[in-house]
Amino acid sequence: MIEKYTHWLKSIGDAMHLSGGMSVALAETIVTLTLALVCAILYFSVRFLLKKTVYKIIQKSTNKYDDLLIKNKVISRLCLLVPALLLGAYLPMALPDFPVTASALMKLVNIFEIIIFALVISAILSTVEDAYNTLRVAKQKPITGLIQVFKIVLYLVGAIVVIAYLMGTKISNILISLGTVSAVIMLIFQDTIKGFVGGIQLSSNDMLRIGDWIVMGPADGTVLEIKLTTVKVQNWDNTITTIPTYNLVSNPFTNWRGMDESGGRRIARTINIDVNTIRYCTPEMLEKYKHYSLIKDYLEQKEEDIQEYNKANRIDTSEVMNGRQQTNLGVFRAYIKAYIDNNPKLNHNLTMMVRQMQPTEFGVPLQIYAFSSDKQWTNYEGIQSDIFDHVIAAAPMFDLKIYQKH
Repeated sequence: MIEKYTHWLKSIGDAMHLSGGMSVALAETIVTLTLALVCAILYFSVRFLLKKTVYKIIQKSTNKYDDLLIKNKVISRLCLLVPALLLGAYLPMALPDFPVTASALMKLVNIFEIIIFALVISAILSTVEDAYNTLRVAKQKPITGLIQVFKIVLYLVGAIVVIAYLMGTKISNILISLGTVSAVIMLIFQDTIKGFVGGIQLSSNDMLRIGDWIVMGPADGTVLEIKLTTVKVQNWDNTITTIPTYNLVSNPFTNWRGMDESGGRRIARTINIDVNTIRYCTPEMLEKYKHYSLIKDYLEQKEEDIQEYNKANRIDTSEVMNGRQQTNLGVFRAYIKAYIDNNPKLNHNLTMMVRQMQPTEFGVPLQIYAFSSDKQWTNYEGIQSDIFDHVIAAAPMFDLKIYQKH
């Protein structure tokens, strides 16, 4: 068919009284351009048919994985092989009288085929990554960095194959030549190599997952992506910070995942009691405190225990210093403990206590140590604030003052 078409064009050139060489060159140029036009038409026709058939079938399918083939352009890149294979098959026939030109164009076509194959494999790797990311295990074991390494290796292999093909030599010879400049290659790709090693360490040691909240330098937020050389973090104010992957292995960072996986978010805050307001409780003070329902039973039981102890040990209680006595600070501690024990927004399966810490020049610190059942930041801060609003307001009811520097 092509030979007949070429012969017909040559006859037209002869009829126009063109020289033999000019007639042949014109005929074969027109044939080549015609072949290229046919390839382009064929490519767009195949794409059009696929969009009207295969694409619609995929879009209507309930399977979510086949949609990834469209998203990552696997099918559209495969379509590029159609004109490339057609050109490779018929180009030598279109230029029989110009073998050098035909050979040069065939090399370009073959290089184009190699590039297309590499792009198709790259698209398949992206599809595998997207499909993997739909699984639960993807947050624990991300493979983005690994896929990027495969793509880099793929492109390097493709480049080596193209160079070897253009030079007309074996791939092994190219690799030997590259070995002599390996130091330069390692210098160029040092960040990639470090990132690859860091990514393996992060994954194997389960140090970082997508969705973790981390704090490192300016980064303070949720991990969005873990790539070969960088980790993308969305900060609490919605700004984006990128961290070199290797830095997360070589430098310390805080990962809040443990808190998120636990039953609550820790509250560990202190208030300072003015030491000048701490005193032994008088009977009148105790009677007043018994009106507070949270500690009424506690006070009655405590008073009974103290009286039995003092009586058993024949202690003269006419002096307040003798025997066991209650203090307003001790009663206040008991009240705070009862208050947090009855707080429904705290996790009662985790440690809950009110402890007195080392006195300082600012007074006697009382620390509330508990865990909120709601771990969301804004809700957690609200729970913590409500607790301390109540505690600070309740202190004067126990004849205590919160220390405040004047």
